[in-house]
Parts: sequence; C-alpha cells; structure tokens
Amino acid sequence: MKQLLLIAAFLLTIVSVAQQQNGVFTVSPSTFDQDEEITITVSGIDTSLWGVNDVYFWAWYQNSSDQETDSPTNGEWTNSNEAQKMTNNGDGSFSFTFTPTQLYNSTDIVEIGMLAKAKDGTGDKKTQDNRFPVGSFQVILDSPVETTTILNSGDQFSMQATASLDANFVLTQNGNVIDTQNGITSYINDLSITQDSNFVLTATDPVSQEAFEFNFNAVLTPDVTIAPVPTGAENGINYDSSNPNEITLVLFAPEKDFVHLIGNFNTNDWTIDNTYLMNFDDTTNQHWITLNNFDVPNDDFLFQYSIEANLVVADPYSELVLDPFNDQFIEESTFANIPNYPQDQTTELVSWVKTNQAGYDWQVDDFEKPAQEDLVIYEMLIRDFDVEHSFQSVINRLDYLEELGINAIELMPVNEFDGNINWGYSPALHMALDKYYGSPEDFKDFVDACHQRGIAVILDVVFNHATGQHPYYRMYNDCGGCYGGQATANNPIFNQNDPNTEFQFFNDINHESLATQDYMDYINKFWIEEYKIDGYRFDFTKGFTNTIGDGGGFDQSRIDLLERMYDDIRSYDQEAYVILEHFAPNSEETNLINHRATGNANEPGMMIWGNVNFNYNQATMGYDDSNFNRVSAQSRDWSTPSLVGYMESHDEERLMFKNLEFGNGSGAYDVTELETALDRLELAGAFYFTIPGPKMIWQFGELGYEFSINYCEDGTIDNDCRTGPKPIRWDYLNESNRTDVYNFWSKLIALKLNEPIFTTENYTLEVADDFEKKIYLVDDNATGNEPKYVIVVGNFGVTSLTTQPFFQETGTWYDVVTETTIDVTDTAMNVTLAPGEFKVYFDNEPTLSTSEVSALDYKVYPNPAKSYFSISNKVDTVQVFDLNGRLIKEYTGRFEANHRFNSENLDTGLYLVRYTSQQQTQTQKLLIH
Repeated sequence: MKQLLLIAAFLLTIVSVAQQQNGVFTVSPSTFDQDEEITITVSGIDTSLWGVNDVYFWAWYQNSSDQETDSPTNGEWTNSNEAQKMTNNGDGSFSFTFTPTQLYNSTDIVEIGMLAKAKDGTGDKKTQDNRFPVGSFQVILDSPVETTTILNSGDQFSMQATASLDANFVLTQNGNVIDTQNGITSYINDLSITQDSNFVLTATDPVSQEAFEFNFNAVLTPDVTIAPVPTGAENGINYDSSNPNEITLVLFAPEKDFVHLIGNFNTNDWTIDNTYLMNFDDTTNQHWITLNNFDVPNDDFLFQYSIEANLVVADPYSELVLDPFNDQFIEESTFANIPNYPQDQTTELVSWVKTNQAGYDWQVDDFEKPAQEDLVIYEMLIRDFDVEHSFQSVINRLDYLEELGINAIELMPVNEFDGNINWGYSPALHMALDKYYGSPEDFKDFVDACHQRGIAVILDVVFNHATGQHPYYRMYNDCGGCYGGQATANNPIFNQNDPNTEFQFFNDINHESLATQDYMDYINKFWIEEYKIDGYRFDFTKGFTNTIGDGGGFDQSRIDLLERMYDDIRSYDQEAYVILEHFAPNSEETNLINHRATGNANEPGMMIWGNVNFNYNQATMGYDDSNFNRVSAQSRDWSTPSLVGYMESHDEERLMFKNLEFGNGSGAYDVTELETALDRLELAGAFYFTIPGPKMIWQFGELGYEFSINYCEDGTIDNDCRTGPKPIRWDYLNESNRTDVYNFWSKLIALKLNEPIFTTENYTLEVADDFEKKIYLVDDNATGNEPKYVIVVGNFGVTSLTTQPFFQETGTWYDVVTETTIDVTDTAMNVTLAPGEFKVYFDNEPTLSTSEVSALDYKVYPNPAKSYFSISNKVDTVQVFDLNGRLIKEYTGRFEANHRFNSENLDTGLYLVRYTSQQQTQTQKLLIH
C-alpha cells in the first residue's frame, strides 16, 4: 500500500506550503457583452504569503457548447505571460483590463473564468476560481438561496430576483402559472405555502428574448411515519423476486430527522416531494421506502437520498453509480449504454439500478478452489494489463495466463474509486463495481471464464478508509457534506480522528463500530454471493484498530476485529481465501494465521502477505545482502504454509528495472545487459517456486517487465508517477529471451502444482547473505519412482564458483533445468557453476519430464504462408496470435505431423503461432502474405 503512503506524504507537503487565498473579484461594468472592455479587480490577497510582489491574471472562457478554453496569453503555470500581469492599484487590490473577444480570440463567449496567481503558481500560490456571465442582460435570484426550503404549512415564502435590464417575469407553481410581472428589474413575491411546491421563475428580456430560468422548491415540514423496516429488508437495495416491479430502499441514518427519495422514477424528476418521504424505524435508526409499480425510462432506475433537504448522497450499498465527472471518459466498448447523468437536476454520485434483468447463467456453479498451499497468484491491475482495460479484454488473455500455469488472479480494487485512472486504493464506495473495467455481467463473465480454467478470483479490497465521496462520510462531517473537512463524533462508520499517527489515508474507518461491522460483513458476503469470487486480499489491515500509534505493536483488539470478520466470511464460505496485508509483529500474525472459525482441523485459516522484494532483487542484481528466507512460512516459525510470499507486487520496484539499472558485473558478465538480466529471473524463479507455500507474481514479471514503478508517461522517473499508467508490452512475446523466462517459470509452476514433494514440510533453505544458495526438499511419503529428494543449487554471484550439492544418495539424478541426467557416484562430489547458473536436481525423474517433447524438431512451414501452414510434428492445440497478443484463430484436436491448417481468413502480416504437444508449448513467427 505504499502508493497511499506517498499520496499522504504529498498531501502533508501541500498542507505545509499551501498558499491559496480567497480573493474578492469584481467586474466593471457589472454586466457586459463579449465585445465590451471590462476591468477585473481582485482584492483581499496578501502577496507576501506567496513571496512575490507581482500578481498575474490566469483566464479561460466557456462557449455556447459548454467547452472551456484558456486564454492564449496565459503562458505556463510556472511562468505566466507578462501580457497578463495585473496592475497594482496601491491599495492592496490588483486590476486587469481587457475586451473578452480580443483576449480570448473568440466571438462565442458565454462565461469568463479567472484566478489571480504568482508568476510561478506552484505550491498553490493562487486564488480560488471565479466566474462572471457574459451578456448585458443578467438576472440574479436573491431569494431563496437554497434549492429546497422547508416550511410549516401557512408560512410565508419570499422570492426575489434582480435583472440588469427591464424584464418580464413569470412564476409557475407545480406547473401552473401563478404570477406575471412585466417590464421590471426587481421581482418580489411572497406566498403562503400550504402544499409541497416546485417553483420555476423565468425572466425574459423582451428585446433580445434572452431568458434566465430558476428552479427551487418549498416543502412542508415532513411528518415522518414511524414504522418498522419490512421483514427481511436489509440496508441498501432490496428486491422482491416474486414482484420485479417492487423495490425497498433502506438507509441506516441515525440522528437524521427525515430523508426523501429523489430520482428519475414516476414523476419525481429529482425534486423533494413528501410523496417520497421515507419511513423511519426508530428502533433500528433506518429510513426506508417501498416503491410499487414504479416507472423508469429504459429500466434504468436512478436515485439519491436527500438528507434533511440539504444534502444528496447515493446509497452506501449501491452496486452501480453514475459519476458526473468521469463517466464521459468510459468507452462504449467497455461499458455500453450507461445512462446520461442528470446534469441539470442533481449533483454527486447517483445510484443506478438496472431493473427487469434476467439472472446470470453461470457455467460453473461448484468451483473447486485450489488448496491454499498450492496457490500461484497473478496480481493484476487491469488498466495496465490490456489497452482496453476491461474484464472482457482479460478474458481474451486467459489462454496466456492458463499456459503460464497460475491458478488464481488477484485483481487490484475494482470497486468504485475516485476518478478512472487509478490503482483503486481510494475507494468511494465499497460495494459498487467501477464502470471503468466493464459491467456487472462482464465481471461475472470474467469470474466464470476463470473458473472454467481452474483459476480462482481474489479481490483486493480497501476497508481501512474511504474518500470524501463516501455517503457516510458526507452525511456526518463538519463541512456540511463537502469532500474535505473532518468526520464528526457521531459518524457511525468513520473515526473523527485517525488513531494511526504515522500512516493516514483519506478518512479512517472505525472497525470497532457495530455499524461498520454490519457494513463490512454485508459487503464481503455480497461480492462472494453475487459474483462468486473466491476470497479477498484485505489492504492495510494494520489500520483495523483504534489503538493510537503507528500500528507497529502487538494489538489484541486488532486481532479480535480481524478474527471476527474472518469468522463471518467462513460462516457462508468455508473455503474463501482471506489474505491480509498486515506487516505487524510476527507474534500478532502468528495469532491470526492460527485462528480457526470452526472445529474443522483442515480449515486452512488466514494468510499473510510476505514481502521479499528487496532480498530477491539484491540476489538478482548480484549482491550479497540477499537472504530471502522470509519467503518461507518456516522462517516465521509457522506450522502451516500461510505466507503468500512475493518477489514483486504492485507496491514494489520491478526486479528487471533494478537489474538493468544497478546490476553487478565482473569482466564479460554484466547483469545490466538485457539477456543476462532476464537469465537472472530464471535463476530467481528456481529459488522461488520450489519453496513450499503460496506464491504471487506481479503482472508481466514472467516476461521481465523493466519499467520502474515510478515510470512517467513522458519517460522520466518520478515518485509522483507511481500510480500513473505504465506501458503495456505484449510485444515482449516477440522476444525469445523474455519468453524463455515465461516458459521456464511455467515449467516450475507445473512442477510445483503436480509434484507432491513441493508441498512437503521437510525442507531446508540455505539462502543466507551469500552468492551460493541451496534448497533441500524431502518427501518422506514418496514411494516407488516418486521423487523423494530435490536439491536446488545456484550461483547468484557474478563469477564462477565450485560447490557441493551434497546429494543424499548416489545414482542417477535428473536436472530439470537442462533436462539432462547426472551420474552421482560420490555424494560429496563438486559442481562448478558459472555466474547466474543453477541446477534443480531430482533423485527420480518427475512425472512432468518433457525431454522427449523438447527433443522433437518442430518447424512451421511454408513460411511465408498464404492459404495454409503446417507443423512438422504431432500437436494437440494450435493458436494464432497477432503481435499484440490477441488470439486470432484456434485449432483444437490431435493433429498428425504435417497437418494443413487453413489460414485463408488471416490478413497479411506477421503472426505468432503457438502449438502444444504433451503439455509442452512452443511459439514461432509466421508471415502471411
């Protein structure tokens, strides 16, 4: 979770140097047309806070199509153009005179925007934004100042508006004209309110016919019905399977006097109406409403809760939401038919329910999860895995992952997060699927497709915190529902103050709150039952505590909270994976992995993330500070393989980047050379996958991904780019040195998952801070020709060394690296290893030996091909990929040597032909002309 540490550090830096000031802007004349000269004056700023004397005008405008464009003479943010230097009036104010059409070089200007800044605006040396409408005819609604006003029946409701020119005013109440006043500049009207009313006040210039329209409401003080929540209804959105036209909405909202439902249903049209005043259960503090036979356009039910008529929020349990800012950037190919956001009718996130939808037809209903000790997890950020950044695009790549041999995919957060281009650790809602990756049906397709291939799906979820968009944060904070500020003491979900004094991210969730526990339990069950995911990786579980401090000490309260959550998950899925990113004392982690929810002795329990990135990278670079024994549960004195060890993760620097930048060398041997650096990954893999216990690969690590975690899109390296997009390099498949790593890791994974010896508890690691490293595995249960001993020996140095593998017995041993045998006549015999060389010796030939397959002479011909191509030996499966790694054509069955594969439908170009025989896969290039 280091990316959040950096964000937090960055935010702290901003706080310490922020110099944004709120200036007072005026314009003379007060109304103006776009071709009139005007003067903007700003006062109330202290330039000494910016360390400057001069102030510059930064300007933009909006046209009639709502497009915004900067002034062409703004200059750069770090170096404003002298043409827009403001005049110092000597009284603390600064002015800038211009004609909009001339400054902006446009004749379509409906609004101008501006701020004042230092010449170099970094460090927030600027004022707030300010805007003025363009046009001689302007109208301001003076009263009411709120969109909705709550009144008692019979109260007077004052409406006032001011026009810059004589205007004709028309007022409607609930669609009926009730007042007309013509040829005036000041409109005043007081009404006695006896019913809920939606008002529209229209002011029209009789000469130009330009008009301004204002919408506002007067609602009678609600008389809330006290009634129990319907039996079986839970917080959030409740469907009646027997009545698809009925829906019950429940909002847990203690201390909120009344809540209205607003949206696009029936004739509500996003207005507060006591017809949709929610009932209140004063025993459970839940507001609720049941809608029967409600009518919505295109089966898209959009709604929000209006809290006491002054704050609108989405349902905290939303499964989908609309975003007023980011949905426009989601491609139709990723998520089709997203409803338009009701821009002029509401603000903030909007809950979206698709009604009248058929149930999903799961192809795999009874997926058998891989055993925890056998997990080989592929951690994935969909955004940087495929250019189409969608669940469907990952489905198209599953052949690649299946052939690699992984049996689980861990997705970085896919729930609703701030923005689109994001790692996902800034959650806005915990139960809503983020649309940037696709639809709920697409996600189900993905899970189902994975299960059909024996691949489990694990979700990375963030329950330590949420951003300012979260409904419960906005409902109970000290800034009236803004995104900043601070949670109030009565917030049922969030802590008022983060108890962690070192690591603070957004708004801290209070896991000791019963409301939070109910919320988290509901969310966990939802993802497992709705999407059939197989488990979770909980982010930053060190923060699941209210104990004040940095989280680094033993904390029994934190243990209790995590065990409680785990027990609830196990109550409905006894095989769900629960992985903790904990990084707390080993004694605490030992308590957690030893906890069991049931009396079942075979219950595997929780797992813990184990970061060994630094040590493995030291080893691959050729340095001796490289003891990676912490990849093993054995090193923690654990009796179960509960450690998910990893060489790379989303949070760590890439092995290949450091190999190429900082690798060691001696003479002709140089780790910074690409081929050598890639060979070092094969060496690391031999000392990684062979160690018993679950393992994790970061995406493209199997191809030697070499771009730094801090790589910027412009090619520079900067911490600020840590979470930014990274190059997607499927072209690596065209480089044999990289596919060599893929193929060898694939072999190691196959051995790990198929040879019983790699689940043994009898193993020894000799991997201390030295270049000579060894692993000894013993299968005490081996019988017959099953391997009983495996020895892994390697040279992580940059010069040759001679060592003794210390074979346990004489005889023929099998080296699965070179797929050759070695005749051991002396168990103390020496072996000389070149720099980076390694051996994986078996005392008996493994069942997955592929020497016969590898010995075959495969050839793809004719090459170039036109209407067909052939392969010179027997194959089981043939696949054709384009150079971006997309599967174009597939031939399945058992094919004899020299079988003709039809290629008439392939366009001219270069392709990759991948063929499989006896579990071995090879790839060759094929040119179609």
